Amino acid sequence: MGFSDWPLVIGHRGAAGLAPENTLPGFELAYQLGVSGIELDVHLVANHLVVIHDDTLERTTNGRGKFADLDLATLRRFDAGNGSTIPLLEEVLAQLPPGVGVNIELKGSQTAEPTAKFLAAYRELDVLVSSFEHRELTHFHRLNPQVRVAPLFHRWRRDVWQTVTALDAWSINLSLKIVNQTIIEEAENQGVKLLIYTVNDLSEARRVLGLGATGLFTDYPDLVTPDVLTDLSLFPDDNAHR
Repeated sequence: MGFSDWPLVIGHRGAAGLAPENTLPGFELAYQLGVSGIELDVHLVANHLVVIHDDTLERTTNGRGKFADLDLATLRRFDAGNGSTIPLLEEVLAQLPPGVGVNIELKGSQTAEPTAKFLAAYRELDVLVSSFEHRELTHFHRLNPQVRVAPLFHRWRRDVWQTVTALDAWSINLSLKIVNQTIIEEAENQGVKLLIYTVNDLSEARRVLGLGATGLFTDYPDLVTPDVLTDLSLFPDDNAHR
């Protein structure tokens, strides 16, 4: 299990298509479904790394407004789905089963330094740190070069491979919308892993892995599973859904 798996199947925000995203029950469900790793998002609130994707509360909780305007105690009283609270990173790691990897995405500014310091206490953790904020990711990498990093891209840019090289990135994490055979082959030539988000269709999962991708993020780890992807005879080609 973990980031040495192939195919590498990572539960996106836990199991976001099946349970409230970025919650402890959502992560627990992903573990039960046999993911290689989980992906989560962190913001900094009152010097705590809080696991939530948006910088506003409406979409994923019963709160309103920007969470930066609230203290941690108030934030933790909101319902993040089915009675779950917004978790702290330390709470997620406390229930992480042995061998399961975790991809921590840095959201916004000022997350690099506290995350680097926090992970210094988890040197045995199978962890990957990613971000769309490449300056923040660069700062993290300078502070904690032992931890693997992955720049995120939602559209192709001319400087993609320069960014990968500058970061000594372990992987490049790309939107499914921009992935093609040429990019996958170039990643292999660069000696970097390629992880694709967000793949919720089994036929798409088969396609990108068949082209040579290392792994993928999925909201539905009940459908896109390592077992199915390593024994494709279990499913006919037209069985993909969602």
